[in-house]
Amino acid sequence: MPHAAELVQQLPFRVFRLALHTQFRGILVREGLVVEGPAGWGEWSPFLDYSGPEISPWLASAREAAFEGWPEPVRDRVPVNVIIPVVTPQVAHDTAARSGCHTAKVKVADPRATLAEDQARVEAARDGLGPGGRVRVDANGAWSVDRAMDAIRAMRRLDLEYVEQPCATVEELAELRRRLAAAGIDVPIAADESIRRSGDPERVVALDAADIAVLKVQPLGGVRRCLELADTLGLPVVVSSALESSIGLAAGVALAAALPDLPFACGLATSNLFVDDLTADALVPVDGHLPVRRPEVTADDLAGAEAPPERYDWWRQRLIDTEALAERGSR
Repeated sequence: MPHAAELVQQLPFRVFRLALHTQFRGILVREGLVVEGPAGWGEWSPFLDYSGPEISPWLASAREAAFEGWPEPVRDRVPVNVIIPVVTPQVAHDTAARSGCHTAKVKVADPRATLAEDQARVEAARDGLGPGGRVRVDANGAWSVDRAMDAIRAMRRLDLEYVEQPCATVEELAELRRRLAAAGIDVPIAADESIRRSGDPERVVALDAADIAVLKVQPLGGVRRCLELADTLGLPVVVSSALESSIGLAAGVALAAALPDLPFACGLATSNLFVDDLTADALVPVDGHLPVRRPEVTADDLAGAEAPPERYDWWRQRLIDTEALAERGSR
């Protein structure tokens, strides 16, 4: 498998820029790199504010996708949730209603919105799903334990499937779970950032800090690494995207397809967040499911989302620096 310097010299990687319909994770443009290897296309798209050892696993995931391929699937489609950004209740309702999904993940705790606005958004999304629809909320670690208790109390009447990363630290998650249990509030807690960014995902289990593990393929180093981690953690798993193009989403679908058990809808229906994709064969949910496949990618598709030349220079250097860092760490 080529090193980064060899990738730069030997393989025609492409740097892409994709616009988002709505601000998500504080950005309106998603940028990354894709490369084609013997196994197919791989995506390397760590967020621009990430750096150092944190982005090495993202590169390992791209290598796996392009040069190794993925384990055999045990299912041919995976259930997915619609994702609702910080939007008005009417937009939340309409987005959920037209999604075809039976589950919605609603973003909350954004500084642009109040708790009352969060509640209205969640309720509207649930109504849009119709009878039997389930909602989960994602706070991205923005709440204190006290604030999380208040928010969960306020939204428990909506029968939340779970609350994803309500607080920033593993210790806070553990405290929140204890306080919820003492208050008789049966709302599961899912860990995302505490697994993919903590550097010690097993600590979530050691401190009894979560009921559910959210696994994202790129940040955790690839499909095989995620399968190993799921087995080690021993928690129910939700597979989610890191806001990738359909090329990157295919790796998440491959993980969801290979897991022995898949008790929850996956957070992989994110291609609709983009104005365009890197392929006309985008991974779009049908009846609340994504098919297990790699999308077809053409030169014309990639040309339509190509980044300007100066971004190639930036990504080329980022690639070389990340590989050098990984090589130093392995000595």
